Amino acid sequence: MPKASELKTGMVVTLNDQPHIVKKISSQSPSARGASTLYKIRFNNAQTGQKLDQTFKSDDLLVEADFQRCAVQYLYADQDGHTFMNTEDYTQYALHDEAISELLPFLHPDLPDLTALLVDGQCVTVVPPNTVELEIMDTPPAMKSASASSRNKPATLSTGLEIQVPEYLSIGEIVKVSTDTKEYLSRA
Repeated sequence: MPKASELKTGMVVTLNDQPHIVKKISSQSPSARGASTLYKIRFNNAQTGQKLDQTFKSDDLLVEADFQRCAVQYLYADQDGHTFMNTEDYTQYALHDEAISELLPFLHPDLPDLTALLVDGQCVTVVPPNTVELEIMDTPPAMKSASASSRNKPATLSTGLEIQVPEYLSIGEIVKVSTDTKEYLSRA
């Protein structure tokens, strides 16, 4: 049973007898002496996708849900949703956009290191890796007098995601993007 201070993004805990996935954690340290740190946590219900915000003290205990993780590969999208395949036993899972809303801006057929969360043998969501590599498809041209200072410009990536990149980058370059913040990290 993890404490609230030990929770990490992607963990699955049981709240109200249902599995919830930890999506976002923020902590607040009160200025009064003796007051405990508060953790505001955003959960997504693993079965319905509904969001739930709750605040816990650092010593509050939570029950970890019974779930499995397995490596999956993205196959295709159709009217039923997005289809993923378990890379070990080739079982296919179809998920709607709501279940993988965090993953959609990065989703393409060659995306490596995807992990599915299975609750009672049913896939409830797919977790992306911490960083992905995407190609710049459209951005204004690089300036000849680009300085060493960090000035950014907008860029559209191969999945349609728009981010800010340094002005010296050009179309066709591969960049690393954080899946948590949706921000440019570095060249690939």
